[in-house]
Amino acid sequence: MNLFVRRVTLPAITPLVLQKRVIKVFNEDGSSRALEVPSDIVARDVCQLFLMRNHCVNEGVWTIAEHLSNIGIERIVEDHESIIQVQSSWPMDQDCKLYFKKMYTKYEFFKNPSFFPENMVSCSNETNGCLSHQQLIQDFLSSRTCPEIHGHLHIREQGKKSWKKCYFILRRSGLYFSTKGTSKEPRHLQFIAELNESNVYILLSGRKMYGAPTNFGFCIKCNKSADARDLRLFCADDEQSRMCWVTVVRLFKYGLQLYQNYKTPPQWSGSLASGNSSPMRSISENSLVAMDFSGRRGRVIENPSEALSAAAEEGLAWRRRSWHRMNAHGSSTASQTSTPCQAVHRMQMWFHHRISRDEAQKAIEQQGLVDGIFLVRDSQSNVKSFVLSLCHYQKIRHFQIVPLEEDGELYYSLDEGHTKFTDLIQLVEFYELNKGALPCKLRYHCTRSSL
Repeated sequence: MNLFVRRVTLPAITPLVLQKRVIKVFNEDGSSRALEVPSDIVARDVCQLFLMRNHCVNEGVWTIAEHLSNIGIERIVEDHESIIQVQSSWPMDQDCKLYFKKMYTKYEFFKNPSFFPENMVSCSNETNGCLSHQQLIQDFLSSRTCPEIHGHLHIREQGKKSWKKCYFILRRSGLYFSTKGTSKEPRHLQFIAELNESNVYILLSGRKMYGAPTNFGFCIKCNKSADARDLRLFCADDEQSRMCWVTVVRLFKYGLQLYQNYKTPPQWSGSLASGNSSPMRSISENSLVAMDFSGRRGRVIENPSEALSAAAEEGLAWRRRSWHRMNAHGSSTASQTSTPCQAVHRMQMWFHHRISRDEAQKAIEQQGLVDGIFLVRDSQSNVKSFVLSLCHYQKIRHFQIVPLEEDGELYYSLDEGHTKFTDLIQLVEFYELNKGALPCKLRYHCTRSSL
């Protein structure tokens, strides 16, 4: 018997983790970019990729946000979460997007001792007296201790359009409300939602879409359901309370993983960067010196006063050059009477031009009510003035910036002329370093957004 052996070549099977997927991510200005990425890519990798592609400075506040337009909710996609898994949970008939944006509340609770209101936090019986901020964070991250968040919230009754106010307790095991006042006795606590298979979202238009009693709404959504009828809708009385509830849900759900995300330095993947180097630079200020190139040969400026004067003169010259360059390309919207130093602020990311007070508040709220987030806008009551909108203790305050004329020169001031500046850039730079008449320093600029 003759045997014939035929060699059969089987097609190569690419491991699932090496397969490429296409994702589409939107920027804050509404533009989008489609990218081919590995199927195991996580949110941190996408963030780093967009930081590099957009030439952004890594301030530790950039995030990927999951935006579900049909039901009006949004959340931070945690750095360790799989982007492909997030996308796979979206229903085909809904408008779901990923955004690359700034969210200053992403890790603010690790840095700000006043983030958690004392009247909302209860610690374990083992703890005597008040906890420090560091100890409180450790308790939240520990599986042994059981701090809890408690307070009143408005809740929308399922199957109804009405809201009622109840006393809620958030524990690792889930969210409960008391059927008898503020009692925490087990027989008075009714289970309302679990955390392991759910995520917490911010309501973007709670009043309009769900008839919420305040603007500070949030919800808990089961990962397996995308139906608005299955959302557990809540409303806090202020932004600080809402962020406290939302943050503790994140802490209870992910625990130590969140802290590891916060502390882990950015790592650039060679396959993602496609051979390009990181746009980030790390240069010690002590290695920089002031130079004077006005003569035939450059010289080091050793006199500190002369160095400051040279820096101010160079900054002024740069602003003039920037203004003329912008004007030459026809992108200037400044009036014909504006001088270069007075109108160059229009190129700054913190300047929002002609927006209203309500629009300014909404823009800041979208990026997080943390101390020091700000924007500058045109005044609606005085065409020659400007307004600095600044967040402090989860409240947005507005400061009038008025023009002053002295010896034929125009200056700007927000403290009735006690401190004067030649332009808005100089004013902002000063208050980034000095609190002055403001309740806090300017820390983060609120960027213009299309959301």
